[in-house]
Amino acid sequence: MNFLTEIVAFVVAIGVLVVVHEFGHYSVARLCGVKVLRFSVGFGKPLVQWVSKKTGVQWTIAALPLGGYVKMLDEREVDPDSGTTIPAEDLPRAFNRQSVAKRIAIVAAGPIANFLLAIALFSAVFAGGVTEPAAIVSQPAPDTAAAHAGFEGGETVLSMRDAQGGETHPIRSWSDLRWKLLDASFDHRRIVLTAKTHDGTFDFPVTVAGITDEQADQDFMDKLGFAPGGGTLTVAGVEAGSAAQKSGLKAGDMLRAIDGRSVDNATSFIDYVKAHGAKPVTLVIERNGKRESVQIVPDLKHDASTGKEIGRIGAALANQLPTVDVRYGPLESLRLGVNRTWDISIYSLRMFGRMIVGEASLKNLSGPVTIADYAGKSARLGVAAFVSFLALVSISLGVLNLLPIPVLDGGHLLYYLVEAVTGKAVSDRWQLVLQRAGLVCIVALSMIALFNDLARLIRF
Repeated sequence: MNFLTEIVAFVVAIGVLVVVHEFGHYSVARLCGVKVLRFSVGFGKPLVQWVSKKTGVQWTIAALPLGGYVKMLDEREVDPDSGTTIPAEDLPRAFNRQSVAKRIAIVAAGPIANFLLAIALFSAVFAGGVTEPAAIVSQPAPDTAAAHAGFEGGETVLSMRDAQGGETHPIRSWSDLRWKLLDASFDHRRIVLTAKTHDGTFDFPVTVAGITDEQADQDFMDKLGFAPGGGTLTVAGVEAGSAAQKSGLKAGDMLRAIDGRSVDNATSFIDYVKAHGAKPVTLVIERNGKRESVQIVPDLKHDASTGKEIGRIGAALANQLPTVDVRYGPLESLRLGVNRTWDISIYSLRMFGRMIVGEASLKNLSGPVTIADYAGKSARLGVAAFVSFLALVSISLGVLNLLPIPVLDGGHLLYYLVEAVTGKAVSDRWQLVLQRAGLVCIVALSMIALFNDLARLIRF
């Protein structure tokens, strides 16, 4: 059932993104007076096709749903040896006869359509409202940025600003905090978080300069020492013969502390247990309204995903975090949609640039398998999660197509910008050479992405 969900979600996601991207090219081409011959969703053998009586455009749905294209009338694609020619009355409507400005507009319209879609989707999520974990910080691990800043656990983050001053940005949810810390960690900025505690509201200066790009590529929040807290962690079940059963843990027990550290987050609890395999730890549990201490020795187990020996107690956990309903007005939603799209676009470009120069890991590249996996997971989480995922992938598609790589939209834009500056079109010979080089780049990136997909899938 999960596999079917992933396939359906993936097809829907790719279908929507391809149609929007290609419709950007199509609509601007029509506005510029260019004759469009075919609009295809997918590549390969056509499954369904029809010709519009009004426009004469052939609409096609093809077998391989990993892209699409808009075919326009172009003299360069007519084989002179075949004897085929373009009727004289259609020559002014050929793409290659349009001004540089029109050609730039037509090519840029595809990525722009993806960015506009992302803005619309994010705006809809902000306006429709979404339930998210509250921005309550769990007790941080020692020697992390959060611990050095003075966080002890239980603080509710209200806002963030740069340490050098400037605008104060409100924090409304854990997701909001994550995005703002991601931006700060990528720039290695010092920031100040204002948080509410039991004793009042205080400023917490956080230094994120110690986070490397590779760490930021992974779970940078863990590296900073931030994890959502303020919730309750309950034992949902106990495996027979496990360390949990031997220690007397029962379903329904509420976990309150482990070795003196408060427990309000499943991730930090599990990480602590993993690091203490075959070592006795003391749990404080609450059972029937009374607290008691339980000593437990986590079993030492082999973790196939990491190849390391880790601790495991054999208990299923239920983590209930406090949540907030985040909802904005129409204008504020639009502004936030534009800001979120801009932030993700800039982050994607900078991350890609750092991968090129070797400052960030190529493991960040993902292919269709990972996209399908996340499409299915987000679809199971609900409409808001799937729409947000769709917006994120739409931005990625827009950014990718704007890269100055021949065969992509960005490569064609580079040709036209050179033509606009020099007054001369890039020669067919150079375009052929660059097209081949660009194709090699795309194939190489695709192979790396596919390798990363397989590595995540079979965990090697």
